[in-house]
This record gives sequence, structure tokens and C-alpha cells, in this order.
Amino acid sequence: MARKLTLATDLLLFSISGFTAFAHTIFQELYVNGVDQGHLTGIRVPDYDGVHLICNGGINPYHQPISQAIIPVPAGAQVTAEWHHTLAGADPTDPADPIDSSHKGPVISYLAAIPNATQTDVTGLKWFKIWEDGYIASNQTWGVDRLIANKGKVTFNIPSCIPAGQYLLRHEIIALHAATSYPGAQFYVWTMECAQLQITGGGSTEPSTVNFPGAYAGTDPGITINIYYPLVTNYTVPGPDVFTC
Repeated sequence: MARKLTLATDLLLFSISGFTAFAHTIFQELYVNGVDQGHLTGIRVPDYDGVHLICNGGINPYHQPISQAIIPVPAGAQVTAEWHHTLAGADPTDPADPIDSSHKGPVISYLAAIPNATQTDVTGLKWFKIWEDGYIASNQTWGVDRLIANKGKVTFNIPSCIPAGQYLLRHEIIALHAATSYPGAQFYVWTMECAQLQITGGGSTEPSTVNFPGAYAGTDPGITINIYYPLVTNYTVPGPDVFTC
């Protein structure tokens, strides 16, 4: 069920006002170099009314039981994240699976190093963007369009040069169909799913990082935008640049 947060709740939980939080699609499965790691395995997924900016949390935050698995991922590996409308997984009878086609916007992935990928406290983590799929003006398509065309799956690479260790993979969608005025954008991240990773190999490059909350503002041109008129010719995905080795 969708729940629009009050300003007071926004300020308390996120230190940023006006964003709308929904759980209309859920990141629930990860593949590593094409190998399925299992449904809900190693991923913190939201329950009915779980709301939090970083990696789930808030009231009744986690679907039970919480996975204690940490997914091994070689640095440089190709990973695929899979989204569906409900925790039951793919449903060909559901017209909104993996997400309603009207919910156009970017799809974005971040990593943050963490001492223990299963720890519940995720405040203060330092995040760096590793991938984004925004808008292609030539055919007027969004990252969400490509996610739908690929039946809920998106694929990207873990940077090969980052240090080995445990990380959280934050994977998000920003739906812009109601973003004409502020607040309006819907963030499929406040009900955040994060995958718990053990990255092996790698190198010694320490990426520049951002904080959540703090990396986004409601006035960002990629958050408050009319995607219908005039025709979008340029779109800036919110947040920092994508880190490359």
C-alpha cells in the first residue's frame, strides 16, 4: 500500500522534506555473472509499511525472516538486479509487473562499504554511484522503460578497482510521472532494498562519496520536472557522477 509521508515524518527520518515514498515495485533478486543468488537471498526487502531513506528501516521495516546471507561478488563482476511488483516475484497476469508503465524515470545503483553487511545500523555510510540509466532523447525512453522491456531486470558491473570488503548495494528507481511540481517525484528507495555483498579481489581505489540523506534535493532538475510537456530533450540523473576506475 502506498503511504505519503507527512512533512514531520520526512524531516525526522530523512532530513529532507516533501518526497513521496511508495512500494509499487521491489528489488528482490540478484544475479552474479548470470548466476541467480536466490529469491530474497541477501537482500533487505521492505514489509507493508517499511519506510527509510538509506536501506529500509522505520516502522515494521523488514520482510521476515531477514536474510543473513552475504552474496560473494568478484570485483568487476556483472550483476543483474531483478524487480517485481510484489514479493511473490514475476506475475504475467499483473499488468503492473514489474512496475506500472506510467512510472517513467531513471534507475540508479550505489555501493557503500560497511563493516558488516548484515548490521542493522546503516546511518552514516558513504555512498558512491556505480551505474545509472536515465533518459534517451532520440527515442524518448527512460530507464524504467528498459527495465520493463527486460521483464524487471537491469544489468551493470561492479567496479574492478575498489577495495575488497563488505558492501551494501543500494538499487533505486525514481518515478517522475507526478514530478511536475514539488513535491511529486516518487522514490522507490525510501522503501529501500539493499543487497548485502562481499566483494573479493579488486584494488585500492577509494571513490568519492555522498551521504543519504543529503545527496538529493527537491529542487534538483532531475527530481522536479515535467516529463510530458514540453518534450524532454535533456535529463540530468540526480546525485553524483558515476564512479569509474
